[in-house]
Order: sequence, then C-alpha cells, then structure tokens
Amino acid sequence: MINKRLLIKNLLAHNDENSFYDKKRKIDITHKEGKAKFLKHICALSNSNPKNNSYIVIGVEDEDNNIVGVDFFDDSKIQNLINAYLTNPPIVQYENIPFPHLPDDRVVGLVTIRPINEITSLRKNIWKYYGGSVFFRDGSISMPKVFDIKIKDVNSVIVNAIENHAQNNIELTLNGVIDFMNKRQDYNPVYKVFKEYFVLCWSGDRKQVKDDVFYSRVDIELINEQVRLFYSALDEVAIEYTDDSFKIIEYVHLGLNNQFKYYELEETIIKFHDNANYSINANLLFEAPQFDKKVLHHIYNANNAILNKLKKGLTLNKPEERDLNNISATYLICYLNLFHDAIDRLKEIKPYLRAIGGDVYTSYKETMRILRKVKYS
Repeated sequence: MINKRLLIKNLLAHNDENSFYDKKRKIDITHKEGKAKFLKHICALSNSNPKNNSYIVIGVEDEDNNIVGVDFFDDSKIQNLINAYLTNPPIVQYENIPFPHLPDDRVVGLVTIRPINEITSLRKNIWKYYGGSVFFRDGSISMPKVFDIKIKDVNSVIVNAIENHAQNNIELTLNGVIDFMNKRQDYNPVYKVFKEYFVLCWSGDRKQVKDDVFYSRVDIELINEQVRLFYSALDEVAIEYTDDSFKIIEYVHLGLNNQFKYYELEETIIKFHDNANYSINANLLFEAPQFDKKVLHHIYNANNAILNKLKKGLTLNKPEERDLNNISATYLICYLNLFHDAIDRLKEIKPYLRAIGGDVYTSYKETMRILRKVKYS
C-alpha cells in the first residue's frame, strides 16, 4: 500500500513537472474556465501515460515546491465531470493528504489518473477548447497535438520506481497513529484496525441531541495511506462501524428565524476487503427544506441589502451583523427554494466574507461544499 504523503514528497523531489505529473497552487472547478483547464490536464496526462499512473499535486507553490495546502475537498462526484466531458475517460481519484506543518483545515490534494491505454479527447466544447481536441504533455505543458495511433510508453519505469519508494511500512503506520492521537487529543481520538491490516483513526467533539449522538470537528484518516477521508469544521456527523466497514452520515444544520433542524446530507460507507483493498461509496441523502415564500422574500431582500452595504464599504448595524453570520446558509436555502439568482449573490459576497474571515468565511465554504454536492448529483 502506498503512503501518499511519501509519494507526494517523492514526486516533488523528481526534478520538476513533466509528462507524468503536474503541480498546481490550486484548482477551481466551480466555473467553466477552471473545469476546462482541469479537464485539459487530465486528458494530457492520461494520453501521455498509457501504462502507468500519472498525478496532479495541488497546494504547492510552483517556484520553490513550498507545500502551502488547500481546503479539504470531498467531492465524490468528480468522476461524473470527467465522464461527461471526456471520450475514453480515465478513472480519476482525488485524495486529501494531511501534512504535519499545515493547519487542521488544510491538506495537499492528490489527483491520481489511472492508465487506460486509449486516446482520451474532449467530448464537447468547454470554454475555449473544442470538442474532439486531444492533449498531450510536452514537458511540463499540456498541449493540443495531432497524435499517432501508437501511444509511446516512456514513463513506466520511472513512475514504478517512485511508487515503490513510497510503499508504507510498520514504522510509518505507527508514527501516523501516534501523530494523530497527539494532535487530536482535545477531540477524543480513537483508532481501530480493520481486517488486521487497515488502521483508521478518527476524532470529534461528541454531543448528544435527545437520543442521537453527533460529532462535530470530525477528522477521519486512513493511516496506512496517510489519506484524510473526512474533515468538517462545523457539520454534525453520525458514526457507525462493524468489523469490516465504517459508515459516516453527515448532517447539516439549516433553518430560519432561530428555528433550525438537522438534515441528512450524505452517507459514506468505507468497506475493507480481505484482499488488502478498500472501497468508498457515497450516497447523497439531502432533501432540500422548503419554507414559506413570503418569509424567504423578506430574508432574501435583507441579505441583498447587506451585500450592497459590503460592496459600498458601509458599516453594518447590529441586526445586520447578526444576519451576516447566517447569510451564506440563508442564500443557500433561498437557492434550494428556486430563488435562482441566490447562487450569483453567493459568488458576489465571497471576497467580502473572505476578508472578514473566521466563522463567517468558514460557513461560506461549508455552504459551497453542500451546494457542490447537490449540483453534481
């Protein structure tokens, strides 16, 4: 089993970007330009590596390989995007890799592109790229090219060597468990061994609501691979496990006028198999809460008034400051109740909430994560 943290270090140590790996400060697939560039790199790396895995490392400065990290990204539907836009789409896996020096909410993103030995091309137009375009890696650049039907295999030996040097061992596993238990000691850290092979660590702030137990600030890591499987700064999570599976049900706390409820968002089941493999299946459970349209119109207009004040640099009054704490969630509720422009208001307000920071911006990021899950499904 490959230790993904060690794999990233080995990739970064291997000269610079080349035809089997790319590095990015960040990616953004919330708009067409970002999606198009991401798809271009997936297409180029897949075509340039017909016999071996290829990789994109996200959260690294291009000039000096400084690992700065990105937000935790748990979009299990990213394969849907690739299948929708690429002909002969490769299997792509996005994983969140924690590093000891990064804050709790920052990880390094690792995109693994599996080899398919087929020519991958764009299925349809997106941004400035035309349907039918074929991309290859030319050194560190993804370029459109006319291709020969025989794809050359030039990287297998190098990539196999890098992956072999990133194999996990007992020392790395034990160090990973100890590091996790020490770092998360304020949030009841626990570890469990599944199938005598997989070591899973998790922690969370336990709370009981009537007969139900929830955990917030949940962190779940598969220590064997140094992969963070789940992280949430705000939401509530229910956890169940057996000898061969681990189930997470994530809830979101939504409501209006101080009347909030817990709504199921997504169920994730990690199954551990006897052949030293595991699988992760995610199922969206969310059903959008419906509210009185007159009340929503009032809240929507109040939110827009706050947004306009932020744009003009005006000072908010006390009620508006209180409403600002929930503005992302209430815009989300409006959007889910067919206020279609609410999504545009969310995009407009982002830089102002980011400047304020703290829980206000964290709430915005959590809101966009929920929205992304709902839209993909």
